[in-house]
Amino acid sequence: MNAPGSRVRRLVVGLLAGVLLLPAGCGIPAETDVQVDGSVPVAEPGSLNGPPASPPAPSDSDEPVPFIENYLRAAAAGERDQAYARARTFLATEARDQLPGKPQTSEIELTVVRLRAKESTPPNNQGTSTVRLKVQQVGVLRADGTLGPPAATETEYVFELRRAEPPGSGLLITQLPNVLLISDSALREYYRQHNVYFWNSDQTRLVPDLRYLPGVPAERLVTEVVKWLAGGPSVWLESGVTGLPDRTRPINNATGGNSQWEVNLDMPGANEERLARLGTQLAWSLPELTGQLDLKIQNQKRLSIDLQRERADHDAYPRGADPTRFSVYDGVIHPLALAGERRGAVPLPAAENRNVVSASIARADDQVLAALVVTAPDRRLRLKVGTGLDPVAVFNGSPATFHTMSQPTWLRSLDKGHPAGLVAADGRLYRFNGTAGLSPVPLNVAGTVAAVAGSLDGHRIALVAGGALYVAPVNVDGGVVSLGQPRRLPTMLTGVTAADWISEDQLVFAGRDPERRSVIHQVSVDGGFDSPLKNDIGSAVVTQLVGYPGSGDRGLPALSFMYEANGAAYQNNPFEFIKRQQVLDLPAGSRVVNPTAPFFVY
Repeated sequence: MNAPGSRVRRLVVGLLAGVLLLPAGCGIPAETDVQVDGSVPVAEPGSLNGPPASPPAPSDSDEPVPFIENYLRAAAAGERDQAYARARTFLATEARDQLPGKPQTSEIELTVVRLRAKESTPPNNQGTSTVRLKVQQVGVLRADGTLGPPAATETEYVFELRRAEPPGSGLLITQLPNVLLISDSALREYYRQHNVYFWNSDQTRLVPDLRYLPGVPAERLVTEVVKWLAGGPSVWLESGVTGLPDRTRPINNATGGNSQWEVNLDMPGANEERLARLGTQLAWSLPELTGQLDLKIQNQKRLSIDLQRERADHDAYPRGADPTRFSVYDGVIHPLALAGERRGAVPLPAAENRNVVSASIARADDQVLAALVVTAPDRRLRLKVGTGLDPVAVFNGSPATFHTMSQPTWLRSLDKGHPAGLVAADGRLYRFNGTAGLSPVPLNVAGTVAAVAGSLDGHRIALVAGGALYVAPVNVDGGVVSLGQPRRLPTMLTGVTAADWISEDQLVFAGRDPERRSVIHQVSVDGGFDSPLKNDIGSAVVTQLVGYPGSGDRGLPALSFMYEANGAAYQNNPFEFIKRQQVLDLPAGSRVVNPTAPFFVY
């Protein structure tokens, strides 16, 4: 797990920085609809997120729809134990019993919704009006910072309002849903995304787990992270990772400052090995902090770690080689030559690089993992797999053939002696190994499986099934790969056709928007953030989509992806058609066709 310090520091900057706060020059064209969270002011000394945006007040608007939008921001706009108090300021006295009361508790859960449509009736003679919101349920924001799946099923909420007294003093809500609501835009405005890390099942690498954190000072951040780690992983992820020992709990809050921190825990079985692993978890779960962290067990100092050095000495997970781009041209894989990027060489002998429809090639230390979907003599599709040194000389083909087959994906969670991957074929998900042996993977999801993609850490997958987008944990036990229960993500698109990872906690995916246009969006791993990346694809379906889930420090712009639509390949950064002239090593006299099935090798 050792790695050069500069490499890991780049990983901290590139992968752990909140993707919602997209940096200038991230490669997303100005004409897209990406929503950049610019609501958080510049940080003050000692603060990790700056002072929060000002909470909305009932007096901020006397128009019904903006007034209700501010109400949907109120509960998110500050400390959790005051959420009800902030929301109640928008309510008339006669309506305050309609809100289920849990005053002054931090254990409150907030129902997050995405607004799809808003309408209101004009005030009648008595000054009352109605606001009707059509919504998508996004999830439940819990006290541990996780965004759980939606608990409610409502697609519409109705509010009744009246003028406040004395006249001219604004509006008040008289009828409202009996659930504490916040909008997804309020989630972005008042919280930031923050990853904590849990060890995989065999304790060899860390897996990120997304949480939401309000702006807090550094010592509060340490306390929250320790509580999150002690409380265990998100429900959807828990079957793929290992939590801390049962009954682990913090003793008081973390203390410190000025690059010196102290954490006191009750942790059963806290031997040196477990403490060392916890130290690595804390270092990666506190990427903003440098300096020394002292770890105490029941008031006895047991471990001191230099946070920055710990990240430098221990990778969260292997990142793979520097990325290069490839595509299929007339059934043969070729490298792509894009301006300013490193050019790769195809790690396959020419005899094996034929009749290719799509491919996945990954690097694991000095090994190359190659999975090719090729056309069989009967025009059906089959999978061909080879592993070994560059170039891969020996391939094994699956005897099974299929009408349809997705682009395969390698799972990066296994050592080179036990390579494994996933592919969708004829609507089912299959697992393959280094000899192309295919076995079906049981899935409890509706509809046919169309696409699958593995994360950079190797313990999470994205899955497209029945036109919907899912994520699922991957568990590896003794070289055997199994999947946890997939979690469906609430997105603004229907008819999803393809997806891949674009960062640690963000996916890029393609589907249809409400106007039935084919578009590409970016979504967080829990569905809390969903924003357009490409809106003018036209009517063509995106048939393949690949992303590079690293940062922009390795020769590619951040959030880089490529896709195939209408039998042609495209790139972003900038968005444009990949031209024949950008395909390398074409033999003289080659047919003039479009490049297809683009992919990254890293």
